[in-house]
Amino acid sequence: MKKSINPLLILLGLLPSAAFAHVGHDAGIHHLGFIQGLVHPFSGVDHLCAMLLVGIWSAMNTRRWWIAPLSFASVLLLGALVGMSGLVVPATEYLVASSLLVVGVMVALQMKLQPLHGALIVAAMAFFHGVAHGSELTHAFSALSGMVIATALIHVGGLAIGYGLLNARWKQPAARVIGLLSSLIGVALLGGVF
Repeated sequence: MKKSINPLLILLGLLPSAAFAHVGHDAGIHHLGFIQGLVHPFSGVDHLCAMLLVGIWSAMNTRRWWIAPLSFASVLLLGALVGMSGLVVPATEYLVASSLLVVGVMVALQMKLQPLHGALIVAAMAFFHGVAHGSELTHAFSALSGMVIATALIHVGGLAIGYGLLNARWKQPAARVIGLLSSLIGVALLGGVF
């Protein structure tokens, strides 16, 4: 009898067990330089998922594909500076997790929004992601530059996935599955599973 392994289980097994962009996981020493900042967005499932999905949504649903990712990266930088300043934004963790629900729904439903409206929604999400990252940077501006570059690279990856799905026969179900997975990760984070 041939046994098969569900690919979804493999993907879930590859996810990090915690989102490391948050205060307390590493005593504030995680971000020391450019390379640490460059690697950091790839280490937290919440940030990685949100950034990928912004790219996917942009590619699949708007002709001005660059506006939402540019908005995300710019406001992420602003949020990181706020976080670096020591300003505490209440409920940042919950707002970051909730952003996965929002972007998941945007992708699953293939929401066609005006570019400015999409950029504003994405900017709101990015601010809280930035605050979460920046609260750990403690004035490490080289790490901040690495983080912004990594964000752009992740957006490019999301754009590539989105453009790859544009003409696929299974575009609709793929978008629904991707959006649903993002939303489930958001719910899991809100529930404290990760």
